[in-house]
Amino acid sequence: MSEKSYTEENRDRYLLIKSTTFKGESTDLLVKGNRIARIAPEIDAPGAQVIDGRGKAVIPGLVNAHTHAAMTLFRGIGDDMPLMTWLQEKIWPLEAKLTREDVYWGTKLALVEMIRSGTTTFFDMYYQLDATIAAVEEMGLRAVLSEACFDHFRPELTQKSKRHIMERFRSPATCPSRIRLCLGPHAIYTVSDDLLKWAHTFAQENNLLIQMHLSETKNEVEQCVSRYGTTPVRFLHKLGVLSPRWVFAHVLYVDDEEIALLAESGAKVVHNPASNMKLGSGFRFQYEEMRQVGITVGLGTDGCSSSNNLDMIEVMKQAALLGKAWRMNPEVTSCEAMFHAATEAGAAIAGVDAGRIAEGAIADFCLIDLSLPVFTPNFNFISNLVYAANGSCVDTVVCDGRILMYNRVIPGEAEIREQAARRAYGLLS
Repeated sequence: MSEKSYTEENRDRYLLIKSTTFKGESTDLLVKGNRIARIAPEIDAPGAQVIDGRGKAVIPGLVNAHTHAAMTLFRGIGDDMPLMTWLQEKIWPLEAKLTREDVYWGTKLALVEMIRSGTTTFFDMYYQLDATIAAVEEMGLRAVLSEACFDHFRPELTQKSKRHIMERFRSPATCPSRIRLCLGPHAIYTVSDDLLKWAHTFAQENNLLIQMHLSETKNEVEQCVSRYGTTPVRFLHKLGVLSPRWVFAHVLYVDDEEIALLAESGAKVVHNPASNMKLGSGFRFQYEEMRQVGITVGLGTDGCSSSNNLDMIEVMKQAALLGKAWRMNPEVTSCEAMFHAATEAGAAIAGVDAGRIAEGAIADFCLIDLSLPVFTPNFNFISNLVYAANGSCVDTVVCDGRILMYNRVIPGEAEIREQAARRAYGLLS
């Protein structure tokens, strides 16, 4: 396949995946523009660009529903530390030094890593939003992007944050349709109730999602009770801001009543098992209880400085095993449920018609190499994918009908790794 195959000029041509494995059968997929146009045992499409799918299985592109992409630059910094110590002593001082170029190259490195492990859509909360937008636009993924928002309970910073957000959305960056901008108040321990209420109203008026960390640690809950006299979810409910627009990351420390409040509001939740375990935040994520009351639950990696990689196939396994371990019940958090959380549920949170292989759906999908030992025998493909494999099994990635990786080759990867490494070492020098 030539280098030309990756370029935007081919976006509106037909793409034909021949003889891939779908639901255990040899299947052809025809893509026109950015949609799956037809799925059938044999498709004849003269003039289509053809990918040989023999020996490979097609899956929907994975959705990383919570991360901080440019934190690839901090991979391996501040390991084995509690959350607040890690933030205050390692991460926030380094982030204060970040330039636009740092964020741009750190994000591009993250996008390479996500493409390599089968992610086609991701949610991001970070700084220098224009740099992230540029990186995503160039690399071709789908993204829901926000700038991290803090006011640290200081009125002058509250007003500054409001002005910054209003200016951002008064003249939003011109983005392709696969990039959606949203709001990103960091957490209830870094954002005042005044700013949270304002963000809620602004999101309603401008049809925006809102990402936020919530109930991530016991300390956060204790601080909330001390400051507001109640727990985090109850606090947001009392403020009157809970709605379907919220996407809450972590949500480890909630009781039945709080889960019911989240369900009633239509808010979405993202489980981040690797980060939760590595930071010692906790492990009793109540996936089954949330799903039983109708909460849409996705999966995320969190940033590379707290989870160290962006491999969503590993995350599916971590979430499945962790759910079984703390309950001492092998029948919960099944591999099928975790696959759903990483695909269709994540796409639903993003508000896109993806996460599934179906005619008419957006053409976000991956080809998985079935020749690897972990797929032999292949009695249950989803079981092998979730419990046995990792991101190295991904051979080809298509997002929005565009080929981002073919035969494990991503154009420009070597330069991205070199530039990102230079930036990371420079921050520490």
